[in-house]
Formats: sequence, structure tokens, C-alpha cells
Amino acid sequence: MFDEITNTWNPVIGCLHNCTYCWARRLAETKLSNIERYRDGFRPKLIDYELRKKFKKKSVFVCDMADLFGDWVPPEWITKVIDAIKNSPSSHFLFLTKNPKRYQEFLSLYPENLVLGATIETNREYQFSKAPSTTERYKYMADLPYSKKLVSIEPIMDFNLEVFAQWIKDIGPVLVHVGYDNYNNCLPEPSLSKTKQLIDKLNTCTRVKTLTLRESTCNH
Repeated sequence: MFDEITNTWNPVIGCLHNCTYCWARRLAETKLSNIERYRDGFRPKLIDYELRKKFKKKSVFVCDMADLFGDWVPPEWITKVIDAIKNSPSSHFLFLTKNPKRYQEFLSLYPENLVLGATIETNREYQFSKAPSTTERYKYMADLPYSKKLVSIEPIMDFNLEVFAQWIKDIGPVLVHVGYDNYNNCLPEPSLSKTKQLIDKLNTCTRVKTLTLRESTCNH
């Protein structure tokens, strides 16, 4: 369903997960710092006028410059975004979060043209973020009673092959994105051959889209 994202839409901006590899924070605090909405850096903020946008036959990534479901986001902000999506029934929308626990709060509100996604970079507990652990994200996504789920394994970090593959199968996503870090953060990445093994296992149960696949250039 989301082979091609045609639009990004940011009615909410900012994030407090403080992931060390976050490209969005870096962009907001440097190249975009002269734009009004980013005058306060990456501080979470509702951009009211964005809620009036309507999309016709588009594939829209919602809040690529935020985590809409972070614990700091007021419920009314999330409700406003969901209501705005309902004004564009011919388009498809993607949510992506590192806090899928909050998806349950709004389960009765989601329209049919919405995919609920979670970033799960590994099954191991590396300390690169203040976000909920990958184990917690997995559990909440696996328990989420929703038919259109997506998992983003980007930036991928080293993993236990059988365990990680089973995690994704338990979640039952309609699509999995797999990609390496694009910004030379020297993360603990798996080898390309190991990543391809994971993709092979996942291709037996779901559709996998590979993004940036390459051997790591960093020494760990």
C-alpha cells in the first residue's frame, strides 16, 4: 500500500525521544532553524493551520518530523490529526511511532485509510534513545488488534535472527521497511548478508520493502 510516499504532512512537530541518530532533530536545529515553526528547535508543537489541509489520492506520511504518539503529546492533538485525516478519504495515511502503546487509546477513532506503524530497529536493547525499549514496542504492536500494521526496521541494528524474525511475524504487518543508517552515525549494524537472511525469512509471511542496503563503513 505504501510503495511510494507522495506527501509528508506535519500537523505536529518535535520529539523528546532524543535518539542519537535522529536526522529530523538535526535538520530542525540547523537548516530549518530560520523557519517559524522551528524557531524553538525541536520542541513539540501543534501547527493548527496544517489541520486544514486535504489530500486527494495521495500516500501521506504523517509527522515525519515528530512522534505523534510520544507520551508528551496531548490526546487532543492526536484526536485533531485523526479527525483531519477523515477529511481526505481518497488518500492513504501512515503513522509511525516508537511508542505504539498509545495506539490503543484511539483505537475506536481510526479511519480505514490509515496504517499504524512502529519503528523497531532490533530485538536487542541498545542505548541510543529515550524511547520505549524495542521489546516494549514489539509487545504492544503484537497485541494491537488492527489489520493494517507496518514495521520500520530503520536504521537497522544488529539482532538475533530467529528472535527478531519471529517478532515481526507475531506483529503481522502488511509491510516491513528495512534500511541502514544514512547519516554515518556508526551504529552497531548487522552485516549485509545477515540482513538479507532476515529479509528472506520475512518474505515468507509479509511484503518487505528494502530501502538503503549496503555494507557498513564504520568500525565498531
